[in-house]
Amino acid sequence: MLTARALRVPRHGDVSVLTVDEVQLPDPQPGQALVEVAASGVNFIDIYQREGIYPVPLPYTLGLEGAGTVAAVGDGVDLAVGDRVAWAMRPGSAASHALVDAAVLVPVPDEVSLTDAAAAMLQGMTAQFLTSSTYAVREGSSVLVHAAAGGVGQWLVQICASRGATVIATAGTEAKRAIATRLGADQVVDYTAFDDPAALAAAIRDANGGKGVDVAYDGVGKSTFDASLASLRPRGMLVLFGGASGQVPPFDLQRLNAAGSVFVTRPSLMHHVADREELLGRAGDVFEWLSSGAVQLEIGGTYPLSDAGTAYTALESRATTGKLLLIP
Repeated sequence: MLTARALRVPRHGDVSVLTVDEVQLPDPQPGQALVEVAASGVNFIDIYQREGIYPVPLPYTLGLEGAGTVAAVGDGVDLAVGDRVAWAMRPGSAASHALVDAAVLVPVPDEVSLTDAAAAMLQGMTAQFLTSSTYAVREGSSVLVHAAAGGVGQWLVQICASRGATVIATAGTEAKRAIATRLGADQVVDYTAFDDPAALAAAIRDANGGKGVDVAYDGVGKSTFDASLASLRPRGMLVLFGGASGQVPPFDLQRLNAAGSVFVTRPSLMHHVADREELLGRAGDVFEWLSSGAVQLEIGGTYPLSDAGTAYTALESRATTGKLLLIP
């Protein structure tokens, strides 16, 4: 039995409900590993869970991704104490130690730091499946990326640009637009300059040579959904993977027909890494991109567990760029 410091959610609510408590972790059971956590990621899905949008039994330890060093293993685990590992989509990561099923742990290459691994797992693998499985971006594709200077946005811009796609990005400040341009966006639109979704969609189409885009990657949600839908070419795809501005309300499916027989999908990482072979393949791509320099990873800020509320407030305000981490 080990005593760990953990970021706990005793009830649903805003950041004021977060507490740092000591919790008792049992010895690893068969198929489990105890990991000393070097860093854990700060993600919007944590907010959805904390607020009760994605219900989780209370109380619980926050955090779904991290990286660290194996401290102990249960029976049947093909890992050794001292191995460097990372994971995503497993609860209890925002803590000094975490019990994790060995089946979801991936080895971290020597050339990738544990902080970078923690920063890359959820957002990097999300961008990987969005650009390969949800919509296969290739040379000649036209792509819209909202919140292009954010965590997933930066990955999407770089991956799509590296494949020869035309990347139309949106960002809300001059500094964020400069980041998107530096990472490879062909055109960057200031979405805050438009109150009308139709006007924003027109600006996006203008940036794409007057045509609708093949795919719109939208992690913002409520405030950009209508513009994203109107930005598509006939039979284009809107990939809604988050709701930073709020959840999209129900809408009439006939709008998809009127927009040109377009598609809307709401994918999740957990359904794209359920198979270990698939998990290792996606994580392998992410680590290869980091190791080769094909993707530049920006750490937007690091926070102790005791200051987690500040980190989540910054993320919710959409004032951040890059990835935020908790360092236990």
